[in-house]
Amino acid sequence: MARRGHGEGSIYRRKDGRYAAAITLENRKRKTFYGKTRKEVQDKLNAALHEQKQGMLATGPQQLLKVYLEQWLEQVYKPSVKPNSYKHYRAVIRTHLVPALGHIPVQKLTAAKVQAFYTQKLNEGAKPRTVIAVHAVLHRALEDAVKWGLVPRNVTKLVSLPHAERYEAQTLTVEQASRLLETARGSRIEALLLVAVTTGMRRGELLALHWDDVDLENGVLYVRRTMSKIVGYGYKESEPKTRTGRRKVVLPGVAMEALKEHRLRQDQARLEAGEKWQEQGIVFSNKYGGFFDPDRLLVIFDKVLREAGLPHMRFHDLRHSAATILLMSGVHPKVVQERLGHSTIAMTLDAYSHVLPFCGSRSPSPTSRYAKMSSGLTPDDTSGLAFSCFFLVLS
Repeated sequence: MARRGHGEGSIYRRKDGRYAAAITLENRKRKTFYGKTRKEVQDKLNAALHEQKQGMLATGPQQLLKVYLEQWLEQVYKPSVKPNSYKHYRAVIRTHLVPALGHIPVQKLTAAKVQAFYTQKLNEGAKPRTVIAVHAVLHRALEDAVKWGLVPRNVTKLVSLPHAERYEAQTLTVEQASRLLETARGSRIEALLLVAVTTGMRRGELLALHWDDVDLENGVLYVRRTMSKIVGYGYKESEPKTRTGRRKVVLPGVAMEALKEHRLRQDQARLEAGEKWQEQGIVFSNKYGGFFDPDRLLVIFDKVLREAGLPHMRFHDLRHSAATILLMSGVHPKVVQERLGHSTIAMTLDAYSHVLPFCGSRSPSPTSRYAKMSSGLTPDDTSGLAFSCFFLVLS
């Protein structure tokens, strides 16, 4: 029989033939270990005592990963995030994690099992980005499990992730932008597309824009909220994710004129709708004054792209196009960062580093002439001038 240590019980043989031993935890509860041989139990005991000494011994009750993830999702994650983020995590947990790993107790989940799960997903045809997204959810959930003492360590830190190819945004050239806006002239999204290209605003920010946010006299608008469509919730307004997401954006003259004309057309739509109109002060509203359906916007956008003879692109790529136009015109990345609402300039530099070498052309091109014109101007001046020069080219 092994000698007892502090807080350690002796190894003994049970009636069923297995060996067992226990240690006392900080919460005064006992944790028991079982094995077919005395040596197996002794090894488990020694490992537990070492983890306890290092402060890494799990002390929480055992529960299946399925139970833990569902409780964590509803009680911890949901109250702290926006509905879209919750919806995404819920889909990942119920579609990927629970079917494959839900039957495993949290304490018995190993890096090897997680790695095998990721490999299986890839072999079944899942894209690397999908596996990385699943990993992000499991990693975050297990971080809390560690804090609560359910597991000694986060096993997702020990696995290898697949390499995901970086998405290459499809940015518009000056000629393509001209063709897009010309094709959209007279359509329901004419002004919306022009503002998107000149401001770099996100789709949700555009659809959440209110007339109270627009100062046409001074040529600026304020990004104060974003809108999303959530199944089961409908349309939901919320504040931008970061402090820098709330920002002032300078409008070039062509955008101000487009918004003025758009307001007149909206006034006419209000008269035609009569009692069906629901005034909410939304700039880019539907025909009854309510929120413009984001999915409907994408349908119309795709139609305009086809009619313009342009390749398919994401609506978000208009944001990349706006940033590229500014940088190619010699505007400082810090100005672009503030205009786009990026939290750090590092984010802007990482996203558009491929554009920066061309800023300030070697020859006396329009770009270099613009760089000279913009020296000494304020950030608002330079961004506005960049788009003024851009639309002079379009015209």
